[in-house]
Amino acid sequence: MSDDARLLYGKHVRQTILDDAATDIEKLSKKRPTGKLVSVGIGDVEEIAVYIRGQSRAAASVGLPFSEQHWPADLTQEECKKRLVDMNDDPDVLGVILQRPVPKHINVRSLQSAIHPLKDVEGMNPASIGNIVYNETALAPCTAAASVEMIRATGLDLKGLEVVMVGHSEIVGKPAAFMLMAEGATVTVCHHMTRSVAAHTRRADAVLVAVGIPNFLKADMVKPGAAVIDIGINQIVDEDGHSKIVGDADTAAVADVASWVTPVPGGVGPVTVAMLMRNAARAFQKQVELGWTG
Repeated sequence: MSDDARLLYGKHVRQTILDDAATDIEKLSKKRPTGKLVSVGIGDVEEIAVYIRGQSRAAASVGLPFSEQHWPADLTQEECKKRLVDMNDDPDVLGVILQRPVPKHINVRSLQSAIHPLKDVEGMNPASIGNIVYNETALAPCTAAASVEMIRATGLDLKGLEVVMVGHSEIVGKPAAFMLMAEGATVTVCHHMTRSVAAHTRRADAVLVAVGIPNFLKADMVKPGAAVIDIGINQIVDEDGHSKIVGDADTAAVADVASWVTPVPGGVGPVTVAMLMRNAARAFQKQVELGWTG
């Protein structure tokens, strides 16, 4: 299906975002020294290594120094928070990326709150997420922002667009819904207590799905000609015993009905990392505008 025109890959969208971020960072670096992005991993978690490599490559492509810190798994909550607060005060740190998962004794939301909003390049501080309610989307959660960008890539006019968001998580579903409303879309949010998800998705011009259930969205749940933005990432084992990554939509079947479907992998994922760099450029801009050196 890789040559299917209905498959909406993220690579071109990603490159445009990275190019724009690189231009902005180059201009800003003439006004103030460019700080580094700091990746923080707590404990030895192998699965985050691939994400860190992707973030490091993206940072290099836009001209941002990238530093990795690996903290011991037995650090206390307060010790972790103190280290993050110290980074808030460090002028050499442009932004902080808190890798997940974290050890069980760590409250990740509390740590996200400890990262200053001006250094919150992931858009995960509750203040950053809360700002979206007021249409302030400069530093939005990266996956939510990437999913909105993928709808934009279809060429559909967001003003008045009928959109259904399936999934209402605090870091994807809810912020994506508010971002789309800020663009003038009419948004319905479905979740595990929605009585008939299909009744809503069948009337939508665009469906975003982020529920963590492999192949949840079937062809008969999609209106002909709609756009389907698949945000899910699920690891399954196929009939031959091979492990593979699939999304929340039954991609092959949905592609027979929809006009656009983002594949998994290759759709929203690549754009998410680019959004991290856009956020970094915007954080840099805000720091320069405020004359902020901490």
